Amino acid sequence: MSPAIHDVLSAPTPTLSLFPDCPEHSPNDRATELAQLCEGPRGSSSEYVPADCPPQEPCAQVHALPAREAARPAATKLVGIARLAASSPRADSRRSSPERPEYFVLPVRSILNRCDSNRVPFEWTINPYRGCEFGCKYCYARYTHEYMELDAAEFEKKIFVKQGADAYLPQEIARKYSYESAASGGMAPEHIAIGTATDPYQPAEKEYGVTRACLEELVKRDGLSISITTKSNQVLRDLDLLRRIAEKSALFVNMTIGTTRSRLARLLEPRAPQPALRLEAVKQLREAGISTGVFASPLLPGITDREGDLESVAEAAHEVGAQWFTSGVLFLTPSSSKVFMPFLQEKFPRLVEKYRGWYARNTYAPEEYRKRIGERVARLRQKYGFDIRPWDEMKRPVRQVAQLSLDLNATGV
Repeated sequence: MSPAIHDVLSAPTPTLSLFPDCPEHSPNDRATELAQLCEGPRGSSSEYVPADCPPQEPCAQVHALPAREAARPAATKLVGIARLAASSPRADSRRSSPERPEYFVLPVRSILNRCDSNRVPFEWTINPYRGCEFGCKYCYARYTHEYMELDAAEFEKKIFVKQGADAYLPQEIARKYSYESAASGGMAPEHIAIGTATDPYQPAEKEYGVTRACLEELVKRDGLSISITTKSNQVLRDLDLLRRIAEKSALFVNMTIGTTRSRLARLLEPRAPQPALRLEAVKQLREAGISTGVFASPLLPGITDREGDLESVAEAAHEVGAQWFTSGVLFLTPSSSKVFMPFLQEKFPRLVEKYRGWYARNTYAPEEYRKRIGERVARLRQKYGFDIRPWDEMKRPVRQVAQLSLDLNATGV
């Protein structure tokens, strides 16, 4: 066991400092929300865009509607993604646990989805699943289930598998993808972010392998720009493919670790791998030559902003060889609030009034608080030497730099 991982398991509980004077990401640090924003809200609630939505018409292989749609009144007939979801057949599963979610095969004609938000530094997303079994209480992406006329609380209970969708990747890249992105002035390729709305290595991946199938298609291409964001050490299963992709394309992995306290992590992220396992995954990815960093996101006011909490994650990330570190404060959409606020009332009742005051009319925490978190993150980056910023590297020509450069003079950071 590495020293960093041992420290995670034996670290003392930090002293609580409720909504302390502590620092957020700077205005230029766009990727602190990389894993959260791409398929999240674009401004006001009336502007939500289903960036991961498949074609409006149902696929040809869907013939009969299951009972859950047939029982609906004619006046509420489903269309688009909601109709596809209601028409999705159950997926075979080897799991027998009564706690397991329901799995459905979602018939789609696309897996590479355009991201038009100017708040994130990438153009394309791949989400092999809809819904996520990890069940993180704060998850912003619950709104994607509401597009399917499902309750946000079912996000971790009904998982939709885009089985076979990888077959569309070759033609989609040929037809849609550009090796001369506008963001780089035509010098670098557009970026593909894998895992922006659901975790690509959630337990469903062990059975259905959609993420691996997508990687097997991407490895056949040269000169791409790709990132993977996950909370799971299952990413290590695909080291063989990751190495091969990194030889031809720019590739990096973002491991999300919001806290090093295992009991708190289990409370917030009930079925996600423990922080020590994620840190070990970062260590092995770096030893394999894969560019990897840590996202300590989202930071939860009054819960994971205790004195020393963020520093504990940064220190552990540094010790296992992470190349970058960042954090962004929780933003709370109405869909997320339906699950998060009752959880807060049960587990952290003293925080309820503060959260209501902060988030009742705004999805973001107050700017002053976010600014202080940004200042703290900046100090931690400087202290532990986290000088590489992967979102800057997206603008560099891939054919000259297949992996994130460790030459700081070359990266310009």
